[in-house]
Amino acid sequence: MQAKGKLYLLPTPLGDDTNHTVPTYVMDIIHQLSVFIAEKAKTARHFIKSTNHPTAISELTFFELNKRIEPSEWRQYLTIAKEGKDIGLLSEAGCPGVADPGAEIVKLAHQQGIEVVPLVGPSSILLALMGSGMNGQNFAFHGYLSPKKELVSKDLKRLESNAKKFKQTQIFIETPYRNGQMIEQALKHLSNATQFCIAMDLTLPSQYIATYSVGEWKKKELPEVHKKPAVFLIY
Repeated sequence: MQAKGKLYLLPTPLGDDTNHTVPTYVMDIIHQLSVFIAEKAKTARHFIKSTNHPTAISELTFFELNKRIEPSEWRQYLTIAKEGKDIGLLSEAGCPGVADPGAEIVKLAHQQGIEVVPLVGPSSILLALMGSGMNGQNFAFHGYLSPKKELVSKDLKRLESNAKKFKQTQIFIETPYRNGQMIEQALKHLSNATQFCIAMDLTLPSQYIATYSVGEWKKKELPEVHKKPAVFLIY
């Protein structure tokens, strides 16, 4: 019986010109692969090309994983692995399957008996937690909060309550163009004693990480956050 291929989970850089944040052994595996699954094929091609892949980009295969593709098609992507060929799963930035639709492909791989191999690389969520000085023993990631102003205040209060009740760091993200509004809402609705961290442009030359109480933040000049990838933490 032919051995099945593996599904490699390939972390990608969090910004341009930061390929050095991806370990050498991960790059070596990338260079051995010719089939990739990614949220956007264009972004994936750009990254793979930047690694100096030994095979011409035109000769590599890229499958897309996004809202336009029916979930029924995702299962077909793994047929190649069942036939013995390894596949690489890429995130738009960071680690596949973490705040990323790639988790669905990983679930299908397990169901089909395909070996899943997660690889080491940058994760904005873990890097933000590491740099925040908040509780790294007990934390929760919530993804995006409500985009509606009348609801985001309730979300923030709920997270603040959880942080106090469970002594648990609360982590969330926002669409980059709404970062300023999120910070404004956080400083408006959280208690002055609550710790609030802004972690932005992680691993980039412009990296910014700062943790202060809400009361202290109100006295400071806020960083420029518009359209910059950021992670927010409450404790």
